Amino acid sequence: MTANRRLFMKNMGGAALATLAIPNFLKPEKLSMITQSIRARDIASMGGDPTDEDFWATVRQAYSVSSEIINLNNGGVSPQAIHTAEQQYRYTQMCNEGPAYFMWQILDQGREPLREKLSQLTGTSPDELAINRNSSEGLVTSIMGIPLKAGDEVIIANLDYPHMVAAWRQREKRDGIKLVSLTLEVPQENDDYFVNLYKAAVTSKTKVVHITHILHYMGQILPVRKIADAVKAANPTIVVISDSAHSFAHIDYKIPDLNCDYWAASLHKWLCAPFGTGLLYVKKERIAETWPLLTSDDPTSSDIRKFENLGTRSFPAEQAIGDAIDFHNAIGIKRKEARLRYLKNYWVERVKDYPKVKIHISLLPQYSCALGSFSIDGIKVGDISTELATKHKITNTPIDYNDYQKNVQVIRITPNVYTSLADLDKLVDAIKHIADNPPSADVKK
Repeated sequence: MTANRRLFMKNMGGAALATLAIPNFLKPEKLSMITQSIRARDIASMGGDPTDEDFWATVRQAYSVSSEIINLNNGGVSPQAIHTAEQQYRYTQMCNEGPAYFMWQILDQGREPLREKLSQLTGTSPDELAINRNSSEGLVTSIMGIPLKAGDEVIIANLDYPHMVAAWRQREKRDGIKLVSLTLEVPQENDDYFVNLYKAAVTSKTKVVHITHILHYMGQILPVRKIADAVKAANPTIVVISDSAHSFAHIDYKIPDLNCDYWAASLHKWLCAPFGTGLLYVKKERIAETWPLLTSDDPTSSDIRKFENLGTRSFPAEQAIGDAIDFHNAIGIKRKEARLRYLKNYWVERVKDYPKVKIHISLLPQYSCALGSFSIDGIKVGDISTELATKHKITNTPIDYNDYQKNVQVIRITPNVYTSLADLDKLVDAIKHIADNPPSADVKK
């Protein structure tokens, strides 16, 4: 064990084993110790390698990993690091001592410093960021708030997230806009495929192009910047929405890199922030013209805060976002992305040539990262999912859409930084076992 790892383990020991007892988490120096021990490792020679199992074993200690299951549905929602969860609980205890005082006069005052912290992480102005509860809320705010009239065209795709498609369909019924739905064939390993498809759909009536940065079904990464540049060159009046629910704190980029006008993400996914926390970006010049989803005293204000009229919210969860950012930064996004991609490739490489197993994702780094998906010929997705969950104790994501989603039937697997290779070895063994021993017809669905 290296000296740095020994230091990390010494500092982490209390946090990793702590229960939610007051004396243990009234120690804000705990995270700074964790941060220093991670950053003490030289990235190039010691901590930058995604295969450095000593380093990633120490990161695993920052999470309260269950011994009962293997959680491979981090794409749905990820756990917080222990320190983040403890800080949220500490804030909750504060609020319970005097709710009206501690919620609105103390914790609520932390929103602006948090907004500044998020702006540094996203590469934007603080005045372009609204803190909310999830990516759906941010995206629906954008979808319902953009000024459109009957006959205006909006480009979407068959593999966009269903809730977002439903929101656009509601707008279509309400306002008479026209939806132009593209059919994406994935996996793809060619940026021009996506760019040409979106650009070809642009007309003089196109007002909005909605792009999903990472498809939640199987993990395909779309070249958002190239698509945005192409459609805006074809029609300069177009605004671009980036559904970045699965890309933020997962792959290395800043919001301005995408050339989008609206962007939203769930912070409880790859940032590992508290459940029910999200972020909306609206380009400065678009704020005034965008209607808030919830009422505002001045709906045409150019103040981003008009999108935050949520009423009473979870102040403890919101403030603990800052602790999640600290831990995310301690690991480093480049190192995190490399590890997540390595984990995906690790299990995919071991099953991709196995009889009857089909992989639905590219292994090229520019087209996928942590999200991967598979199916097994002749076995229903629901049956595979049940077998993984009940017999092998592996939490997974069955995806079975047979409508406008173009018959997508896969099992999505999403590891995170605390996932061990031993966990993925068990997944590989389980997939092979199911392929060799199809579930009987009486398996409970």
